Amino acid sequence: MKTTRHATYNLNYHIVWVPKYPQSVLESEVANRVRTILHEIADDKGVEILDLTVQPDHVHLFVSSPPKNEPALLANWFKGISSRKYNHRHADHDDEKIGWARGYYAGTAGEVSSETIENYIQQHKEGSS
Repeated sequence: MKTTRHATYNLNYHIVWVPKYPQSVLESEVANRVRTILHEIADDKGVEILDLTVQPDHVHLFVSSPPKNEPALLANWFKGISSRKYNHRHADHDDEKIGWARGYYAGTAGEVSSETIENYIQQHKEGSS
């Protein structure tokens, strides 16, 4: 359990999102940079990253957050701030920029199956084709 001045809570969320462009591959140094930026955002916003996986075709973030931060806000923070910071720091040319597709998957703590995440990624790929 965690506490704020006004609440005792145990709120954990799985948030998954995918790159905007299929050619945006989140591998090696790009993945390391994205991980670093996501940790910076969590520290700045007072959110604890419990698990973080950056795959070539998606980002899976498992966070613990105070009740004032709804899942939509968390997704917007991590997606929006990370792309701005990455592009400002590391993208000298347009083809080096990263961007995130619209939408995200959000689930509460508990077991999230790899099948659920795979279904989300597959649906997104089919929708953007």
